[in-house]
Amino acid sequence: MGRAFEYRKATKMKRWGHMARTFTKLGKQIAIAVKAGGPEPENNPTLRAIIATCKRENMPKDNIERAIKNAMGKDQSEYKEVPYEGYGPHGIAIFVDSLTDNTTRTVADVRSVFNKFNGNLGTQGSLSFLFDHKCVFTFKTKEPIEMDELILDLIDYGVDDEYDNDEETGEITIYGDPKSFGEIQKHLEEAGYEITSAEFTRIPNDLKDVTPEQRETIDKMVEKLEEFDDVQNVYTNMKPAEE
Repeated sequence: MGRAFEYRKATKMKRWGHMARTFTKLGKQIAIAVKAGGPEPENNPTLRAIIATCKRENMPKDNIERAIKNAMGKDQSEYKEVPYEGYGPHGIAIFVDSLTDNTTRTVADVRSVFNKFNGNLGTQGSLSFLFDHKCVFTFKTKEPIEMDELILDLIDYGVDDEYDNDEETGEITIYGDPKSFGEIQKHLEEAGYEITSAEFTRIPNDLKDVTPEQRETIDKMVEKLEEFDDVQNVYTNMKPAEE
């Protein structure tokens, strides 16, 4: 198991905590996918991947269909993917991924939290050296497969040589180059695998130790950032707590 999976499991990769906020954020992802590739999942691979994630998050079918329909409306706002980067208290790097139709509002919201916690919001790209950007696919196979052969095959599609095979759920999770998202998805689908989740993530490559008190402060800051509907995910390079 590689660094990415160790970090993912150690932190439990906390998803959006509040169900209503989760559905709002997923709805924005659906809107972008529909605008880019149309409302038919069979003709829109990105939309198919997002719907798989929606189902994994127990988003009702009616909500998914409503989000697709709303995205087709003439007055539907255009969302943009905008990252925000900076340092929080105790020198912890914080990376915020957002989807927004109003960057003025979003940057003001994000900056207010950085200011409240005596942090410093930096310029775009300032922390790119601290986080590896990856796409993540979780899928199931119809029958047992030889993992070494699978990974060797997937490497040609930009997939890393590390993976996680969950014997309890029968799910396999792989990481890859974000630019290869479409190629990886196409290959998995053509191979007959059931994709249960497809998303992007950021893995810190330089974890920092913190005290319990410092961890509590950083956790509160992350929670405040995640309360904004425009914020999709928040990542830090804080070393995960030991269980």
